Amino acid sequence: MDARHAEDYLAALKHQRRLAPATLANYARAMDLLVALHKQPLATLEPAHVRRAVAMLHAKGLAPRTLALVLSAWRGWFGWLARHRGFRANPVLGIRAPKASRPLPKALSVEATQRLLDAQKDQGPIALRDRAMFELLYSSGLRLAELVSLDVDDGRLDLRQGEITVTGKGSKTRTVPVGAKAREALRAWLAVRAQLARPAEKALFVGARGERISRPVVGARLAAWARACGLPQRVHPHMLRHSFATHMLQSSQDLRAVQELLGHASISTTQVYTHLDFQALSKVYDAAHPRARKK
Repeated sequence: MDARHAEDYLAALKHQRRLAPATLANYARAMDLLVALHKQPLATLEPAHVRRAVAMLHAKGLAPRTLALVLSAWRGWFGWLARHRGFRANPVLGIRAPKASRPLPKALSVEATQRLLDAQKDQGPIALRDRAMFELLYSSGLRLAELVSLDVDDGRLDLRQGEITVTGKGSKTRTVPVGAKAREALRAWLAVRAQLARPAEKALFVGARGERISRPVVGARLAAWARACGLPQRVHPHMLRHSFATHMLQSSQDLRAVQELLGHASISTTQVYTHLDFQALSKVYDAAHPRARKK
């Protein structure tokens, strides 16, 4: 019966909340952990059992951040069970994971970012694709998943207006500016894309086989670029997003605009997005972003 409850809840998450496959997999793993640790029927679970389970997982080496995600999954599951399966209460309410230190996100300096993006002079299709990907990641603060999911002819990329619409976490869409350098790189890539892409492929960025490029390939290509231009640190795609946020905030001092551009929830009101006029965002972006301004 507990296994059926898990299947029903995952189905509800998939169809009602439209969670990404990776997020659903994380929920499933968390639920499997609880079933393995509490070998009695779920209806018998008490807060003391939850605390003991958290302690056992912590002793096995799970990081506080991971435990917080596990508890969130359990809390959501039992909330659903109480609403839809007649469970008496949610035994996970009020139970928190051990506190974890929050390291600052690693960002490149403006100079290192310029060095990274300006170093490669190759005009072959692979290099032009890579430049377009990396310029867009930094120009618009995209997540890696948002980048690789882009399609070429879906109307979301408007180079004439200099903006792109992406779908982020929780199926939330946002429109963000695309700076001059990124527009230039994208036009150069689109001019040669047919040399790599299969005829029916919809993806904006494709790999060596002509199909939608994968996240690991993007990460490997960026790391190779960083090594080639002599950057001492390991550079990964999310670092360009961190760099975008850091440089924009340093230049504009407009936290709300940066939150909107990133698609982040407000710090003070969890999961509530700030709503700013897009034209105002564009003005902040054009004035502040190091690679948005035309020379």
